[in-house]
Amino acid sequence: MSPPANDPHQYRYIDQHAALADFCASLQGVDWIALDTEFIREKSYYPQLCLVQVGVPGQAACIDPLRIGDLSPLFELLYDRSIIKVLHACSQDLEIFVHLRDEVPGPIFDTQLAAPLLGLPEQMGYANFVKDRLGQSLDKTQTRTDWSRRPLSDKQLRYAADDVRYLADIYPGFREQLDELGRLEWLQSEFEPWEQLERYRLDPAQVWKRIRGVEKLRPAALSTVQLLAEWRERLAQERDLPRNWIFKDDVLIDIARLAPQQPAELKKIRGLAPKSADRWGERMIALVREGKQRPPEPLPDWKKRTRPSGQEEALADILHAQLRLLAERNHINSTVLASRKDLVALVQGDEDVPVLHGWRREMAGNELLALYNGKRTVSVKDGSVEISAPDFKGKAD
Repeated sequence: MSPPANDPHQYRYIDQHAALADFCASLQGVDWIALDTEFIREKSYYPQLCLVQVGVPGQAACIDPLRIGDLSPLFELLYDRSIIKVLHACSQDLEIFVHLRDEVPGPIFDTQLAAPLLGLPEQMGYANFVKDRLGQSLDKTQTRTDWSRRPLSDKQLRYAADDVRYLADIYPGFREQLDELGRLEWLQSEFEPWEQLERYRLDPAQVWKRIRGVEKLRPAALSTVQLLAEWRERLAQERDLPRNWIFKDDVLIDIARLAPQQPAELKKIRGLAPKSADRWGERMIALVREGKQRPPEPLPDWKKRTRPSGQEEALADILHAQLRLLAERNHINSTVLASRKDLVALVQGDEDVPVLHGWRREMAGNELLALYNGKRTVSVKDGSVEISAPDFKGKAD
């Protein structure tokens, strides 16, 4: 399926192994490709890959993994370390390939991660990114489409192809601009964590750390939450079901707090489906009893942080003003240097915040520490914030 040759939204729809092999062979030797995926996971634990889009300047292809049994030519391309994979918001796309191959397709270049280094907002959506860089408005009508249904319409495929067609148009100039500013090398430390396999291997025993409110629980309840969360995760993985289909986090917290001793008591817990209590009640009660008998795993440091005092809030405010001036001086978005949460953590003594490492420390971290340690002074003159550092003046917005 292909549109007329003069159509600016050209794409190739590939649903045969031979065509896939030919297409991938044609890209051997390129320096980079634009990459995106379409998938569904509303009814499963693991994402179901439904479409892979690959683009280079002047060419975009939509590859149908539901019609092609053997994707080895595509994998050979994606796992070629001599070819940079350009994505926007890479996390879920990479997770899919890790699930399929237990390996991260790299090296990567994530334009969403790189955008703040050119003064663009952090976590900028793809449509806004394309609008800013090319002045083009993307069609959003297919955002909620079911990509598992076949056949795919021309409109769906055009929508999917645009995700890599525009990215391929943007990337060369985007990279050149970063290179001119001397910021390409900064991005290596940004991209490396996303290429680590461990990032996508979720340890069921650690899932409890993601649950809101666990830091407020008493030891026995915390231990129970840890056991229940691990059991729920393993069950979700085994049955390929969303974890919330088994029961939601707030139900898990309620079970831990109330500590029921008989399966029948589970049916009194709001939000827990009776069929879930019938099916897994005995196991859940056994975990509640086990939780009461063992000490919990300690909370991670970031869960132990206390609510900031008035003085700590004020210090974070002052550091935030300085951060904005440093960002303005370097023509960079301040959020890529540090978040408000990072600054609060810093004044509470956390030395592991990103702004105290790597290039962020050189650009901002050392100055933030100097101000925090009393080696800088802050004043206001003629409506401008001034900080006593050599060649440092600016106005906080």
